[in-house]
Amino acid sequence: MDTINGTPRRKHVLIVDDDIPLAWSLKETLENDGYEATIVPDGGLALKFVQEHQLDAVVCDLQMSRVEGDLLYATVERSNPALARRFIFITGLDDHPLFQKFIDTIKLPALHKPVVLAALRGEVVRVAERG
Repeated sequence: MDTINGTPRRKHVLIVDDDIPLAWSLKETLENDGYEATIVPDGGLALKFVQEHQLDAVVCDLQMSRVEGDLLYATVERSNPALARRFIFITGLDDHPLFQKFIDTIKLPALHKPVVLAALRGEVVRVAERG
């Protein structure tokens, strides 16, 4: 277990979503479960954030302005493959063929909006504890 000055480090989850009310709801839920949670509302800013911080999971919307979730994932996969395997996607695009093909190809969890918080919690526990 990682420690900071002898104290166990809380698992850190990055939430990448430009739907701010949803992102805050996810953050509050995860923090109530004992995680450190950070919101970044833009895929471009998230690219910088993942390079500068130790993360245990990334909850990422697929469709965002500027840099979409699949492009963020592809970029992280090249620079930090271990973190790329700890992505959890959320989407409101149930029937979009490009995003569905992406999810089918990468074989990572994808939750549909509206996000069921119990499902999110389960995925975060599974992914973040994988280390």
